[in-house]
Amino acid sequence: MAGHEFSEPADRKRPVADPTAAEPLAAEEPRHSCDPAFKHGVVVGFDGSTSSERALAYAIGMAHRSGSGLIIVHVANRLPTTVWAGCEPPVFVDVPDHRTEVLGLELACADYLAEVPWILVERGGDICHELEEVGREYEADAIVVGSTHGIVGRIFGSVAGRLAKRAKRPVIVIP
Repeated sequence: MAGHEFSEPADRKRPVADPTAAEPLAAEEPRHSCDPAFKHGVVVGFDGSTSSERALAYAIGMAHRSGSGLIIVHVANRLPTTVWAGCEPPVFVDVPDHRTEVLGLELACADYLAEVPWILVERGGDICHELEEVGREYEADAIVVGSTHGIVGRIFGSVAGRLAKRAKRPVIVIP
């Protein structure tokens, strides 16, 4: 039941057929519909780390107890690569992280995910923003993340801390 989501902005307008026209609207734009199994589900940030595995285990139990779906979100790393061309200013190029494919295969083979319906969503960009955005799109009841340990979290602030400050839904931080 794993898959990738390619979402469309929620404010996108769909063309409406003219009731006086002879033919119904032939080429209606495809629209992303939120599967009812995942609406009001549990969003969990997952990158394969130990803390995200603990967060995933908690989120599975939470989704199972509430009878909702699990939205597993991997925010791919975008590595800024500087390209210097003579006297021109540097250009930043996004280099996608192919870890999502590997994580998807690992999750698809995992027996512990058989208890709940789940989907793997890949996003790129700021982790906090993307987790909150997915939570908004699916009208999630909660976002579950693992805690960050290390120097990077101390310098730039942890994902869990930044998300808890800005999220519009409950954030559960798993140590």
